[in-house]
Amino acid sequence: MEQLNMRYFLYARKSTDEADKQVLSIEAQLVELREYANKEGLPIAREFVESKTAKEPGREVFNEMMAKLEQGAADGIVAWHPDRLARNSVDGGRIIYLVDTGRITKLKFPTFWFDPTPQGKFMLSIAFGQSKYYVDNLSENVKRGLRQKLRNGIWPSWAPMGYLNNQENHTIYIDKERAPLIKKAFEMYATGNYSIRELRQFLNSSGLVGRNQKKALSIGNCHYFLRNPIYYGVMRYYGEVYEAKHEPIISKDVFEKCQVLLKNKSKPKQRGFKPYVYRGIFHCEHCGCFITTETQKGHNYLRCTKRKSPCPARYTREEEADRQVREILKGVSLPPALAADALDNIKKDKTKAAQAGEEAAQNLRDKLVILNDQLGRLLDMVLQGSLTRPEYAHKKAQLVDEKKEIENKLAAFAREESTRNEPLKRFYELCVVVGESAVTGSSSDNLQIMRKIGSNFLLGGQKIKLKFNFPSEKLRELRARADFFDPDFHNSINWRPLRDSNP
Repeated sequence: MEQLNMRYFLYARKSTDEADKQVLSIEAQLVELREYANKEGLPIAREFVESKTAKEPGREVFNEMMAKLEQGAADGIVAWHPDRLARNSVDGGRIIYLVDTGRITKLKFPTFWFDPTPQGKFMLSIAFGQSKYYVDNLSENVKRGLRQKLRNGIWPSWAPMGYLNNQENHTIYIDKERAPLIKKAFEMYATGNYSIRELRQFLNSSGLVGRNQKKALSIGNCHYFLRNPIYYGVMRYYGEVYEAKHEPIISKDVFEKCQVLLKNKSKPKQRGFKPYVYRGIFHCEHCGCFITTETQKGHNYLRCTKRKSPCPARYTREEEADRQVREILKGVSLPPALAADALDNIKKDKTKAAQAGEEAAQNLRDKLVILNDQLGRLLDMVLQGSLTRPEYAHKKAQLVDEKKEIENKLAAFAREESTRNEPLKRFYELCVVVGESAVTGSSSDNLQIMRKIGSNFLLGGQKIKLKFNFPSEKLRELRARADFFDPDFHNSINWRPLRDSNP
């Protein structure tokens, strides 16, 4: 039995990230240590309890206990095992030094024998060394496991916003609730029409919050996920990039557009309510400035803003612009039977294009084989010492990026199988109903249709010009056969001949 004038500090610790499942919980340690102290007759002056890892110096409770021991508040320590006291060389050396100087005369452990003799201190130093070796080895094993997961294309940590962790196979998968908001945010920012602050406001108003489900997203959060390549299928981990096997949320093109905007800090375009139908639609043919609309004497007029220099362009009444838009729509209208014949020809062209596309896709697959071989040889060069780690990381990033771009092209070929000639197909379908809209549709409806069939809208000499989003010669060929399909069609809508409206 120990002398009653001896006083002990009881110390219990368990790390919140403790990997050793055999270590008792703090509550269990306290129960065991109290019973042990009572059995051995060890008077406890104070209990110190801490939930923090001991692999690095800096534990507040431990440091407080050691300061009290240096002041003579107690003579020894009661703990479950030496590894509860220290798993690093600094704290372990501090304890042995206090034993050397007589500040600590007793160390009591239910699972370890200690006596303040040269042999006892030697065994204690070995116990501390084993504890440190265990932590160091565990850390290295964890890092090696993380690197292997990355090489296998698996994200090794908490899933980023927009993804969820699969606890069974330790992968990530798309969060069906959050991923659409993330995708929408990327697409919005890629247009250049939104600032980060506006993006944050949209996401927060949509109910998107961080992992803790409490705090709203900050501007820093928005910057972080906009720069994270994991959303298009490439993982960046400690400066090195890896191919990923999870399903991407966005395309590489959208991601790169966002990076350009983030780098250039582009200002968002001015957006607001347009009180006039044609305001902001046309550019001046003479100087390239925007055409605005203003009201004079009860009539709306389209005019050049003349932002760059004096411009000779004349005013155009809105009614005249509306008449010309309707004329353009009449010029692209088609009889239903004629459109059906054109759609049949599209199907035939699609079959021929699919064959050519397969040849191009095979060439890309061959390039992928070459890139995979280059990545393998690159790793061999590092292992042989002929390439430094920074050089390896830089070259690997280039090859991975090139490989991802080829994979995106292959995916685009696959999508094109079902969407080939879709724009022309939708155009022909639109031409069936455009004639009726040109006669009875509203100005805003007709404008929306015109924006579907054309682009690069100019206004010069009081005439509207545009670039058709289809080969106009094809439409002329069809129009030449229109009377064969429906002789009365042009009379029903006051059909206008197709002008060459290309600027």
